[in-house]
Amino acid sequence: MAALPVLALLLLLAAWGGPGAAGQKRKEMVLSEKVNQLMEWASKRSVIRMNGDKFRRLVKAPPRNYSVIVMFTALQPHRQCVVCKQADEEYQILANSWRYSSAFTNKIFFAMVDFDEGSDVFQMLNMNSAPTFINFPAKGKPKRGDTYELQVRGFAAEQLARWVADRTDVNIRVIRPPNYAGPLMLGLLLAVIGGLVYLRGSNLDFLYNKTGWAFAALCFVLAMTSGQMWNHIRGPPYAHKNPHTGQVNYIHGSSQAQFVAETHIVLLFNGGVTLGMVLLHEAATSDMDVGKRKILCIAGIGLVVLFFSWLLSIFRSKYHGYPYSFLMS
Repeated sequence: MAALPVLALLLLLAAWGGPGAAGQKRKEMVLSEKVNQLMEWASKRSVIRMNGDKFRRLVKAPPRNYSVIVMFTALQPHRQCVVCKQADEEYQILANSWRYSSAFTNKIFFAMVDFDEGSDVFQMLNMNSAPTFINFPAKGKPKRGDTYELQVRGFAAEQLARWVADRTDVNIRVIRPPNYAGPLMLGLLLAVIGGLVYLRGSNLDFLYNKTGWAFAALCFVLAMTSGQMWNHIRGPPYAHKNPHTGQVNYIHGSSQAQFVAETHIVLLFNGGVTLGMVLLHEAATSDMDVGKRKILCIAGIGLVVLFFSWLLSIFRSKYHGYPYSFLMS
């Protein structure tokens, strides 16, 4: 008789815990199906293309024990998003490096939502620019740091890998496809130099041409002062185009970043100022008649004033609050 209350208590506990256990089992089955589906797609394509339904079911909806890095982009030709194509190439390199590495697991997946295939996702997330990278963590909603600062860090695969490691603790070693452009260009340069030395072996005065060496040094200095090394390290986009308004920005609005087009513009302006200074020097030191020297002087002053004004206007646009301007704001 004493065993009856214990038996009744056990039956009561089993009945109370039954729905919860069933719910947990159903949750695990749903999670297993989602992971298996993602693994199947990842085995065929490193970057999983998603529309609105796939995004809501596999990324937004619980349960989820995996992180998903999603690139929101606009790759269709009529969108004319050059930056999107460049970012997509780097993103594919990153995803392939992860997919074919020995450390590949189902802990993280790489996905893509194109505007023309999932415009409802863009509206749901109040997103009005592309490309944009967001990490959807295994637990909870994305935080501020889960949105990649593209305009600050650029879209190079190595920079994306560092951000992924910071957000997910997954370290990806980026492996790029072999690029033979560098060795070929070096070989071509050596061949040209060797050919010149062979053809002009009896007259090597061109190697001592001060003007040629000065021009080469000037080109190198202009390239470095315009920010080419920063571009090489950070890999910024060439420009930024808003997929909705179509507006293209060639000058970055922050002093902490820049576009590739911006460095080309600055290089051109620096070159204009330099040319003006050279003309002024020639006007002061050459043996030409007075009339030609005056023309050189006026042209040099015009170039210096014009291009320096444009340089200063770019500086003002990046360093907001700078009080000084010259000829133009």
